[in-house]
Amino acid sequence: MSNRLGVDLGGTKIEVAVLAPDNHIRWRQREPTPKGDYAGTVETIAALIERAQRECGRADGIGVGTPGTISPRTGLVKNANSVVLNDRPLKADLEARLGREVLMANDANCLALSESAEDGAAAGAESVFGVILGTGVGGGLVVDGRVLVGRNAIAGEWGHNPLPWAGEAELPGPACWCGLKGCIEQWLSGPAFESDYAGQSGESLRGEAIVARARAGDEVASASLARYERRLARALAHVVNLFDPDVIVLGGGMSNVERLYHSVPRQWDEFVFSDPITTRLVAPRFGDSSGVRGAAFLNDSTDKRLR
Repeated sequence: MSNRLGVDLGGTKIEVAVLAPDNHIRWRQREPTPKGDYAGTVETIAALIERAQRECGRADGIGVGTPGTISPRTGLVKNANSVVLNDRPLKADLEARLGREVLMANDANCLALSESAEDGAAAGAESVFGVILGTGVGGGLVVDGRVLVGRNAIAGEWGHNPLPWAGEAELPGPACWCGLKGCIEQWLSGPAFESDYAGQSGESLRGEAIVARARAGDEVASASLARYERRLARALAHVVNLFDPDVIVLGGGMSNVERLYHSVPRQWDEFVFSDPITTRLVAPRFGDSSGVRGAAFLNDSTDKRLR
């Protein structure tokens, strides 16, 4: 295996990277995701891939991490919070545009695959749950170094379960684009955190600014962040109760909030059905480029369902 090429298709950016055989990133570039423009998204991905191969030579394989997943029944994208992708033949359209096969998997699966590698934050773990806390909220499972896809290609689809142990003030919960109310995504995404703060302060700020205010002692920002931490602890406790992973690794913009890694494990003990919990909550070693690494690693997979 020589060069492998990965694509991370996010709600705000598209990143393409070329990995050398030693997993070192040889080349990387990002472009904004064309908002609400499916054809533009396909073209941006294809143009970045072509640019990468002009710079680094033809890649042995191309892997793409996406919101949502590919339906085993229809071959179309389903469950993507970037709703312009849903019911679209993204894999087939990219293959037609590029004239070659691409592998495709959920972006949280790609995060978990990257961080479970021998140089990742979850190196040596038998079971890893990867969490995306970004524009949307997703989850992915890796067991013994392999992505767990599931019968319906939704293994680890965590963001569209209801927030557990909800209080009266949290019921029935915000409406979700999926048609239900109270989904974890509507509480724990970056936009959800910003909305919570705006609802209490009357001021719209980006998540980074809210966290900075909390760090500086602002009471409203601190309370908003504390609510977020409590909700994340409850939601991850459900994962521990169901999957009992060795490691949970966070990705997405909210994974940059350092205090989550200390405050959330202190709180999830109350909800996990066990004696003291040894599951580790860790930050991604490769930051917001972990997903693109994992997408490139899809080329090493022997799971035919990724094809």
